[in-house]
Amino acid sequence: MARRKQLHPSLVMRDDVAEDIRLCEWPNCQMKADHRAPRSREQLREYRWFCLDHIRQYNSRWNYFEGMSDEEVEASLRHDTVWNRPSWPIGDRDVPPGRGPKPGTGPFGFDPNYFIDDFGLFDEKTATSAQPQADAPTRAALAVFGLNLPVTAQDLKVRYKELVKKHHPDANGGTKAAEEKFKEVRNAYETLKQFLVI
Repeated sequence: MARRKQLHPSLVMRDDVAEDIRLCEWPNCQMKADHRAPRSREQLREYRWFCLDHIRQYNSRWNYFEGMSDEEVEASLRHDTVWNRPSWPIGDRDVPPGRGPKPGTGPFGFDPNYFIDDFGLFDEKTATSAQPQADAPTRAALAVFGLNLPVTAQDLKVRYKELVKKHHPDANGGTKAAEEKFKEVRNAYETLKQFLVI
């Protein structure tokens, strides 16, 4: 017959002290309970209290999904991915009054006054314009000319003449810096001509 482990006399508590201290709920354990664990999946806010050794044993046996079918486990995991809030596919719900734009109110299916479009991404004119989007070399050439899209061929020619007069080496004493700037303006002009197909 196995002998029961005896507690050291210093660990045996007086009855008046034991009333103030929470004891481990493990059978036959008289240690102080500092660690809590949920009672069950249905009682997650109600706790059982254990000492360190017994909380380790309890946690090693704990299985939240015990007794659930594969479909119930999958549904629980999916429900947790949206933080237990209702979700729906985009466009499948009616917006309550005063809670946002109604679908289909603007050219892209939203109220254009609902937000500020600083870049003109959702402007109907910009969306339907025939001018292609500028790539990196074209944007660099536009920066050299100090222009923004949309640009007409006439705007480009006027600005090119201004920059040629300003940066031509003969007008600047033939300096190397003026010559480099003039080459930069000329290359930018060629790039923008190809972009605008002049």
